[in-house]
Amino acid sequence: MKGIILAGGKGSRLYPATRAVSKHLLMIYDKPLIYYPISTFLLAGITEILIISAKGQAASYQALLGDGSQWGVKFSYAEQETAAGIAEAFLIGETFIAGDSCALALGDNIFYGAGLTGMLQELAGLKSGASVMAFQVNDPQRFGIVEIGADGKPLSIEEKPAHPRANWAVTGLYFYGPDVTEIARSVKPSARGELEITSVNQAYLERGDLNVVRLPRGVTWLDAGTFDSMLEASHFVQTVEKRQGLKVACIEEVAWRRGLISVGQMRDLAAAFNNEYRDYLLSLLDQPD
Repeated sequence: MKGIILAGGKGSRLYPATRAVSKHLLMIYDKPLIYYPISTFLLAGITEILIISAKGQAASYQALLGDGSQWGVKFSYAEQETAAGIAEAFLIGETFIAGDSCALALGDNIFYGAGLTGMLQELAGLKSGASVMAFQVNDPQRFGIVEIGADGKPLSIEEKPAHPRANWAVTGLYFYGPDVTEIARSVKPSARGELEITSVNQAYLERGDLNVVRLPRGVTWLDAGTFDSMLEASHFVQTVEKRQGLKVACIEEVAWRRGLISVGQMRDLAAAFNNEYRDYLLSLLDQPD
């Protein structure tokens, strides 16, 4: 399975901070926001990743991430000319997808918790249909909401409903079979002129091919798209790292633990830092198996 990270948009909700820099390059505690969806893909076993940025911003991501070989992965880059909707990512990435199954991650979504890796790896094994992850929220009017029947199967899916039928929000991480590009191309623009990801999921639902995985209480999902939510996410990551002594979304660690890079490569990566991040990477190598 291949992965697409959508890091487009103007980030206007974060002006003036995002007038000169993409939102997804801003820091969430000790690392750029874009690191979080990248690490999510690596945990799922996805190592071919297309990063879609806003027009004129791809060079900034390339300067930060390179081609990915330092982490044993392969990055490709593309730009979204205008904010034409989440589902447009599949049309922009059609050549990249090349008939494979594909996962899509929104660049400002953060996942963390026990058992998450196993869930992600199972979802990444999808060969057909679609799977989405749902998280229980207390303000369902703000999200795409999926109604789930007693048998665990989805009954309906709506985008920011005025009168929600449920409180299960569809998170910004989606898994699709090889036909997702075809389905995205058939989607009609919404009233706001965008190709909605909810419309893609609705198409799978209508043909009985949509699976919903409900995230358990031990897994946290954060949508870091506003000043308050970015601060909240930073405090969450800081608390976890300070209390446990383990880093969240440390790409170097994930790559090393998954066998994508060697001990020697890990040491070389650590040498590029002159701070606590270096000390953390080196400490991992000194721990007993």
